[in-house]
Amino acid sequence: MTAPSLPAPCPAETILWTDSQRAEVFRGWLAGIAADHHLLPDTVRLASADASFRRYFRVDTTLPAAPTRIVMDAPPDKENSDPFVQVAQLMAEAGVTAPQVLEWDRPNGFLLLDDLGRETMLDVIDPAQADASRPLYDQAIDALIRWQLSSKPGVLPPYDRALLERELALFPEWYIGRHRGVAIEGKLKERLERSFRLIVESNLASPSVYVHRDFMPRNLMIGNGTTLGVLDFQDAVYGPISYDIASLMRDAFLSWDEEFVLDITVRYWVAARKAGLPVDPDFGTFYRAVEWMGLQRHLKVAGIFARLTLRDGKPRYLADTPRFIAYIRSTASRYMELTPLLRVIDEVEGSTVITGFAYGRV
Repeated sequence: MTAPSLPAPCPAETILWTDSQRAEVFRGWLAGIAADHHLLPDTVRLASADASFRRYFRVDTTLPAAPTRIVMDAPPDKENSDPFVQVAQLMAEAGVTAPQVLEWDRPNGFLLLDDLGRETMLDVIDPAQADASRPLYDQAIDALIRWQLSSKPGVLPPYDRALLERELALFPEWYIGRHRGVAIEGKLKERLERSFRLIVESNLASPSVYVHRDFMPRNLMIGNGTTLGVLDFQDAVYGPISYDIASLMRDAFLSWDEEFVLDITVRYWVAARKAGLPVDPDFGTFYRAVEWMGLQRHLKVAGIFARLTLRDGKPRYLADTPRFIAYIRSTASRYMELTPLLRVIDEVEGSTVITGFAYGRV
């Protein structure tokens, strides 16, 4: 029987480097590990970039079972790769599919990883077909529960009051002040401070587990049909159990109507209780915690997206901020304690109130 032939190697693409010396170091490192990992260095090309200073390249191999690998380019003066390597190992120990670190040039910030594919959960979701998405969300819930069950205190940085407050501070500084040009003073400042205190206290009251901090369809890779691969986990912390399910269902790039959000959140809550995770036995109380945790995330991300545009020259992210303003309004309008925050949003954005969740992409 004739052995199956490998696909033809992809031609290399020109990769732009701002530092020619770093480019030479990279080429030397890749050539040095090529034989051990069956790499074809001439096929290296850009795979993706993200909101940080990291870039990802794809390179072909001569291995039928693993025809490509991923290389991470993380300049050590801008990105610390230690958390990525640590969390990748934690995820493997938890039984979660995540990139395996095959080589690590720690001084220069180059990593060789296995390749989880090109297709994300976001790529295959049809926003108009909520029911068809349930199997993927079930897989996401399974991965999330595995991750949370492996939690131990003292391993990852704590998602503590200081971090919660630093995150919230991004919204007034970057979104309101720098993006909208509104001064943070007087009644507006007092309303923000009062609301932020309530949000922080609510989130600190949740039991702590491992938190991915960006657990959403864009970071979940389609695998063999029963397992989703998890990416972009280097900012993981030990904190509120409500965070990752809030992140999953109140996405930066995709919105569902509230009926579907509730359905998937209930599925997670039932599975989490069955697994023995410390979710509140009353779903209403748990859902409130999820909403308030989601509010923390929405405020933070709106600030980050403004910063990416104004400081880092990445304007495409700011186009998604209306989704977050809608999330913030929707949550703040449901809780009387958050009326001051709703007044801030009305003042900054105008008084048009958006109720509920938008269906599909907006």
